[in-house]
Amino acid sequence: MKFSNGYWRMRDGVRPIHPVEVHDIAVEPDALTVYASTKKITHRGDTLNQPMLTIRCTSPAPNVLAVKVGHFLGERPRRPDFALTTDPDTEVRVSDGVDYATISSGALAARFHRGDDWRLEFVADGRVLTASVRKSMAALDTDDGPYVREQLNLGVGDTVYGLGERFGPLVKNGQVVDIWQEDGGTSSEHAYKNVPFYLTTGGYGVFVNHPGRVSFEVGSEVVSRVSFSVPGQTMEYLVIYGPTPREILRRYTALTGRPALPPAWSFGLWLSTSFTTSYDEETVNKFVDGMADRDLPLSVFHFDCFWMREFHWSDFEWDPAVFPEPAVMLKRLRARGLRICVWINPYIGQRSALFAEGMAGGYLVRTPAGDVWQCDLWQAGMALVDFTNPDARRWYAGKLRGLLEMGVDAFKTDFGERIPTEVAWHDGSDPERMHNYYTHLYNETVFDLLREHRGEGEAVLFARSATTGGQQFPVHWGGDCESTFESMAESLRGGLSLAMSGFGFWSHDIGGFEGRPDPALFKRWIPFGLLSSHSRLHGSQSYRVPWEFDEEAVDVLRLFTRLKARLMPYLFGQAVLAHTDGMPVMRPLVAEFPDDPAVPYLERQYLLGDSLLVAPVFSAGGEVRYYLPAGVWTHLQTGAEVAGPGWVRETVGFDRVPVLVRPGTVLPLGAVADRPDYPYADGVTLAVYRLDDGAEVTVRIPAPDGTEAARFVVARSGAALTASRVAGEPLPWHVHLVGTGDVIPVPAEVARWDGELPTVRSSQ
Repeated sequence: MKFSNGYWRMRDGVRPIHPVEVHDIAVEPDALTVYASTKKITHRGDTLNQPMLTIRCTSPAPNVLAVKVGHFLGERPRRPDFALTTDPDTEVRVSDGVDYATISSGALAARFHRGDDWRLEFVADGRVLTASVRKSMAALDTDDGPYVREQLNLGVGDTVYGLGERFGPLVKNGQVVDIWQEDGGTSSEHAYKNVPFYLTTGGYGVFVNHPGRVSFEVGSEVVSRVSFSVPGQTMEYLVIYGPTPREILRRYTALTGRPALPPAWSFGLWLSTSFTTSYDEETVNKFVDGMADRDLPLSVFHFDCFWMREFHWSDFEWDPAVFPEPAVMLKRLRARGLRICVWINPYIGQRSALFAEGMAGGYLVRTPAGDVWQCDLWQAGMALVDFTNPDARRWYAGKLRGLLEMGVDAFKTDFGERIPTEVAWHDGSDPERMHNYYTHLYNETVFDLLREHRGEGEAVLFARSATTGGQQFPVHWGGDCESTFESMAESLRGGLSLAMSGFGFWSHDIGGFEGRPDPALFKRWIPFGLLSSHSRLHGSQSYRVPWEFDEEAVDVLRLFTRLKARLMPYLFGQAVLAHTDGMPVMRPLVAEFPDDPAVPYLERQYLLGDSLLVAPVFSAGGEVRYYLPAGVWTHLQTGAEVAGPGWVRETVGFDRVPVLVRPGTVLPLGAVADRPDYPYADGVTLAVYRLDDGAEVTVRIPAPDGTEAARFVVARSGAALTASRVAGEPLPWHVHLVGTGDVIPVPAEVARWDGELPTVRSSQ
């Protein structure tokens, strides 16, 4: 939200008060409170009829400082709040000197200047990361009510990322971003997943601890600052020191929650009925048989909305006209090795039997007058489950439990964004704060049920909406995208933006959701989909089985589905890292190479884990251009080497996509290509790529439950390569050499690509 009119003046109806100087300091063992006058105090009379701002600084964790700015402090506490995990052992140092009052945590310090001009600096390792300077911090009385605003300096060349899943440019500099859940598709400024956290290449991130509307002006109102504001009289923000993006994300997710580890089976291919298409049990069987007949590995079958009767959403009862024996059907599908997902949402149509039940039990959101809140926007007369009511959460979960007992394994938790603010919540929550936060309670309710019923490590959602902390309940998908190359690119931007907001797992609708993709688009989207953490075929008004497009699409889908299965020892290891350390599986290159000046704006390529660079093809003809950081990279599919740093142009067929292996990688490749969940260490191949002389790499192979199944050490000394198992059962394993140049000749067979990864094994 812009409050100023240019640099010097304020907009009409805006009356700011700014801190001018530090007037008084209160020092506690673990906190620093600054009382800032809003006028230069030269004598006692200047203290009369003048407001004061109170700034309290604490540290919830090492290298994290929280700053709470307040004007009037008498506001009653408002719910909900983000649940933050603090570290009680954090060592905090507080001092009040002649020139500065300082609070420090780890390497990070907040330093208040005692001079004539107001200045709050955030300092780490001898340099100023950012600062709030004269007229940056403010309490604002406006014609629309009170606000609190802060502005933090951007260094020259600093770029900004995050703020949720946003489909515009990956770099947020110059953008105006409102943190406010909207159901707006992938082609607008609206976002399903809004997160009031941004990360910079300046070595720090900022989290605004407010679950309601937060307005960001990212180098847009004042071009050298990031501004953020919230309604009300107080605002808290946290500065998180890295200095690397990896460290910033690790610290941010330690505060707000790390992703649960999704089950290994969820990394396979998901196939959907699509949305408004006509389907019944015969259609489902035809799809499943068609996939099997064409040797297309399938892991999950998803039933979209119309598994329930029209106008009955949601009553969680199968439509008897098209699924007369659902339990028998699900048993047959599960016997074929499939997992089952069904679509749900938190809206209860008036025609649903659950409407009267929820109304009688007090489980539905009400108006301030006490009536059930209703609208016709999605379902006729629909109401909204009140997840602030513990009884309503148990009631809703109880309805889903019957589906789990029938054989359902996962839920697609759709919607959760269209949350009204003219309502009264059961627990008295503030409607403005609940608008964004509602989705958190919704997904948490369903995820907790899955974890309780299926067990730890078996819970997985396919969720559309989220906010801070929602990363704990994976997986999230990108929402309603068009079937165009432009929408494919905007989907990738959204996923990378979400990754820089702390979300470890992400997916999208292969081929796009709205419209019917032409065969070329569908075949180009397939490798992007299979080289994402999770992969789903889903559409709106048309089916997404590949033979609906052409036979080549069948071959392309088979190739990349099998490739993903072979990569599972690596991918699932990266998933474990996301779970334990907060580093997203998919991420922009700037997250890994922040010092490379060519990567900050790259948004059409990404890293899949630590070691694979993927450049999706956004053209029917196969033309693609991508950047490689320094080193000799190796094409995963062909074994061809390309030296970086620099730009590469290629034209590839539908059976190719640039997947480059980072130099110095030891890539574990599984022995199974027809399913994602198998004993990854059994028969694993360690592919060694351009290992430097003297380098030693430890490779950990996960088990499908996330524990460590085996550990290897691969080392090179001169021309000699050694590989040894240091932990795990004595199962067969193999080493093969890729990209070793003149030191160790590469067998010619390694460079061939026949739809499988190279399988030459030079030693055991």
